[in-house]
Amino acid sequence: MKVIFNVDAITAPLTGIGRYALELARGLARHREIEALKLYSAYRWVDDPEHALRANATIAAVRRSVPFKTAALEAYTQARSALFRLHTRRHDDWLLHTPNYVLMPFAGPAATTIHDLSWLHHPETHPVERVRFLERHLPRTLEKAGVVLTVSHFIAGEIETMLSVPRAKLRVTPLGVDAAYRPRAAEELHATLRKHGLDGRAYLLVVATQEPRKNLARLAHAYAALPAALRARHPLVVVGARGWLQAELERALGPLETRGEARRLGYVDEAELPLLYAGAHAFAFPSLYEGFGLPLLEAMACGVPALTSNVSSMPEVARDGSGEIALTVDPLDEDALRDGLVRLLEDAGWRADARRRGPLHAQSHTWARCVDETVHAYRIAVARGD
Repeated sequence: MKVIFNVDAITAPLTGIGRYALELARGLARHREIEALKLYSAYRWVDDPEHALRANATIAAVRRSVPFKTAALEAYTQARSALFRLHTRRHDDWLLHTPNYVLMPFAGPAATTIHDLSWLHHPETHPVERVRFLERHLPRTLEKAGVVLTVSHFIAGEIETMLSVPRAKLRVTPLGVDAAYRPRAAEELHATLRKHGLDGRAYLLVVATQEPRKNLARLAHAYAALPAALRARHPLVVVGARGWLQAELERALGPLETRGEARRLGYVDEAELPLLYAGAHAFAFPSLYEGFGLPLLEAMACGVPALTSNVSSMPEVARDGSGEIALTVDPLDEDALRDGLVRLLEDAGWRADARRRGPLHAQSHTWARCVDETVHAYRIAVARGD
């Protein structure tokens, strides 16, 4: 099988979709059923995923600064589509996979990945030009794709009911977690925790881009309502790039930072992130809506007791065959969030059970499995194309 894989999403700082695209690109390059793999980014071929990270940096910088973003995005899309047609005019016997929603025009078989429908449920949390782009271009993608991949059964159900995609066309390929995310001995953590001023601190960790859908403002309010002694023992540490529409978060988190009860580390190096997870006393991820919720799985893999939301895909990730491993609460209810945080931080019996079950649950979620299931979906798409 010969595959063209679009790597536009592999852009620093890597978020969930970027991580997914990077791991797939690496795995496809090694897969026994892939006889040839070509990576396409923006308007040209790239050599490998690491080349894509470098090549996409310029495009990302331009996107952040260009005026008239909706018109600029449409003009860029038309120019890129024309170049892609030119570059792939002799590739009809290849398969195209776009791991980030919208396919480029292509004559051969194609697959796309739809991670979530957040632009429909929470359009206010997205840039306007992104919502308009998806509204305009996604219907054509769904018609063209022989297979539509998604990362959770919850989202597959939404795609079927809200976008009218036949269930037979959908394939669920859950995300994986890297082996670097695992419980660690204290001596492995010392240098990284000392660098960030966290050595000896039983901190409550959050890993999320600072944007409204991650619900960090409500989490900060719930945390502020904890007893002062509990906040003193367990400072709130937020890891993740600054995003958009942050005014409410600044109002909620600012006073906590002023008192030294909360800290933002920003985007941290990829090698340090598993160590920051493993060193945490607890982890919170009360997002309003997720297609999968990879940070939750990463925390569980590290043996860190976790709290998450009881909506969208997160209960699916938080459970094993015996029931819930992570605490799930209503993300809109600040009292429920506060009470959940108390149990998360203080219930020794529950915490011991979560530390034991989390890594075992994560072992079934590997990137190798994700790649294998993706290649199986490719076979289906090729057969339908033929």
